[in-house]
Amino acid sequence: MRVKALVIRAEGTNCDLETVEALKVAGAEVTLAHINELLKKKVNLENFQLCVIPGGFSYGDNISAGKILANVIKSYLKNDFKKFIDEEKPLIGICNGFQVLLKTGFLPFSNEGKQLASLTINDSGLFIDKWVYLRHVNKRKCVLTKYSNNVIYLPINHAEGKFVAEDKIIKKLFDEDQIVYQYSHADGKIDEKANPNNSKYNIAAICNEYGNVFGIMPHPEKFIHKYMHPCWTRFPNLKEEGDGLFIFKNAVNYAKKFINK
Repeated sequence: MRVKALVIRAEGTNCDLETVEALKVAGAEVTLAHINELLKKKVNLENFQLCVIPGGFSYGDNISAGKILANVIKSYLKNDFKKFIDEEKPLIGICNGFQVLLKTGFLPFSNEGKQLASLTINDSGLFIDKWVYLRHVNKRKCVLTKYSNNVIYLPINHAEGKFVAEDKIIKKLFDEDQIVYQYSHADGKIDEKANPNNSKYNIAAICNEYGNVFGIMPHPEKFIHKYMHPCWTRFPNLKEEGDGLFIFKNAVNYAKKFINK
């Protein structure tokens, strides 16, 4: 049996098909569902071993990025998601999905259940569309980034990607090994020049205290084949798999243990 993965979309989501493809390549059986299908109980989260909230601009990012979708989930589906997380099933939020997970309170600390961090407007005030390097920081907790290269290369496409939180929250994230990736240079060096949006401490991805809820601002689904690399014609020796695919493979492999539960 294959892992059953659910990709949740709403009006404005625009990275859902790429996410579905990445999960299929990773070996999952994938269902793409509108959030309304969950609200009407036509699709039940409990029937899946893996869930991804993809990138885009859910509900046009009215109010703030991811806020309306987060409010819908908190108001009507909170118990379903909490059960999913408590069962230690993998839940991934990419870009807008990361914003949603922060605003639902599922990140950074799932047990707290309240918003303790956010992703706000880039310091430049501009929408940023570029490729970035990410240094792998978390070496043990996040189940979805095991075996990550020390530095990976992924694209970002966002206007509200600046990670912010009180210093005591960020200290706890570092202390508990919940910072997964930081924006860096190609050699892994971390400084302000490598920080595209002025995120605090160059934070680009985090996980929850159990390691099964993962939020990442760059887009792993947009680099699963070498032909998606922006310079693939100039680098003929690129490996076949893009740097983002291993995240989906890890998620699928980890989710296999929930198939018969």
